[in-house]
Amino acid sequence: MSEPTNSAPVVQVSKEGAPAPSPLRCIGGSIVAGAIAVVLYRLTSSIAIAFASKPLQTDNFTTQRISAAVRTLIIGLSSLGTGIFALAAFGLFALGTQLLLQRSKEESTPPNA
Repeated sequence: MSEPTNSAPVVQVSKEGAPAPSPLRCIGGSIVAGAIAVVLYRLTSSIAIAFASKPLQTDNFTTQRISAAVRTLIIGLSSLGTGIFALAAFGLFALGTQLLLQRSKEESTPPNA
């Protein structure tokens, strides 16, 4: 009888024990982060439109200032989340592209034997 072969894919592991980045994982992560960024952008936009369409109905100066601060904080945090995910998507896409280019250079360069 022959021994069964293990057809599991080989995963390269970095020194810390985490899987090494691959172009496919980077591009996939970029797509996920980009989708989250788009959703957060639409959420931020709808929050800003809702705040603009419903002004505060009070003459109290302190209430107006606190309301403006809270609205600014909410829109600012939502925008920050959008920006973080958009930058992560861009960075992951760039890393995936760099890994693809490095892999193609390694394959095209003949070994020095």
